[in-house]
Amino acid sequence: MQYYSTTNRELKVSLQEAVLKGLAPDNGLFMPLTIPTFPEAWMEELSNLSFREIGYRVIGALFSSDLTDAQIQELVDHTLTFDAPLVEVEQNVFSLELFHGPTLAFKDFGARFCAKLLGMLVGTSAKKTRILVATSGDTGSAVANGFLNVAGVEVIILYPKGKVSLLQEKQFTTLGKNIICLEVEGVFDDCQALVKQAFLDPELNEKLILTSANSINVARWIPQCLYYFYAYSRLPKKTEKIVFSVPSGNFGNLAAGILAQRMGLPISQFIAATNENKVVPTFLTGSYFEAKPSIPTLSNAMDVGNPSNFPRLVNLFEGDEEKFRNQVKGYFFSDAQTVQAMQSVYRLGYTLDPHGAIGYLGLKKFLEIDKDYQGIFLETAHPGKFQEVVEKAISEKLKLPERLAIFQKGEKNTIPLTASFESFKQFLSALD
Repeated sequence: MQYYSTTNRELKVSLQEAVLKGLAPDNGLFMPLTIPTFPEAWMEELSNLSFREIGYRVIGALFSSDLTDAQIQELVDHTLTFDAPLVEVEQNVFSLELFHGPTLAFKDFGARFCAKLLGMLVGTSAKKTRILVATSGDTGSAVANGFLNVAGVEVIILYPKGKVSLLQEKQFTTLGKNIICLEVEGVFDDCQALVKQAFLDPELNEKLILTSANSINVARWIPQCLYYFYAYSRLPKKTEKIVFSVPSGNFGNLAAGILAQRMGLPISQFIAATNENKVVPTFLTGSYFEAKPSIPTLSNAMDVGNPSNFPRLVNLFEGDEEKFRNQVKGYFFSDAQTVQAMQSVYRLGYTLDPHGAIGYLGLKKFLEIDKDYQGIFLETAHPGKFQEVVEKAISEKLKLPERLAIFQKGEKNTIPLTASFESFKQFLSALD
């Protein structure tokens, strides 16, 4: 399988180069040159398969030209060590719970897959690989825990000072060892820009082996398609039209769902649900895509004004904006609406985090227009990761899972950094 750049389809590389580079040299994102498709008959068998059995088949279809059957099995077994249950919140409204992994966020799937695949591709290289990660919260903790103590790898996490929850921050700043955390004076978009600039800097790339574990990397992005297949397989009825509502920040998760659809999964509609950072919902109403400065909200992991994966979405629709807008509906919601959703769903007996609340709101708004759908919204993080916001909304104390509560005891260890590329370059240049 070859991978092309979203900026130039003629720029093609191998899987190894796509994963190790992370970002194409022309600043594009890598995409698989061909997308395999499954027959309808296999979709009918999905409910009889386990999560791992689905994973073997899907990952095998995408990576069999580069990995052996044994490697694919090892990769899937390492990734899918926890469930992603489908919970009915109300009639025809299901929550896909993606927070049962080590760091209680959906990014555990992609981070574990990326860590294992990178290890397979790097092999026994004598030179250390540096993984640069920009995070608005959950990516940092998932990647840090996925790569902790991995030989030959050092993870450098950039995050915006004061703009992630305390628990999220503790999950990656207390680990030490091969995890370095840079506390940036700025917003997530600044962190993301610094990482991209580093990948394109010839001096740094001459000296260091740099790659990414953000969703810009195909190894982080592609495995997210697995839980769309699994969610479909667990639906009690598969005869009705199906819509997925995806709370979106950098839009890798939504792009992974559309990848699953391109592989044959019968999803009728997608919803791009955002907070006040609404550049994609605005585009979906017919406007030009225009990046904006990010706005801080209660759903902070989605505070992205220039989503990196937008070019992937455009490529998945082959540049056809009308098709894009027909297939994906965009809605955005305020903090007040987010809190109201958390309160109303709590009264139904289910606890949402602020990001899942955005997904729920998007789904409910869509179902007001068309009730003939079964709807699934993605619950991307455990409510306890946003303890203060959730407890204030529902007026109840949350009981934190032990593996989350234990992070509160760790001591934060970070390095302050300005949002200038020169300061970041100086830091990287000083590395051994």
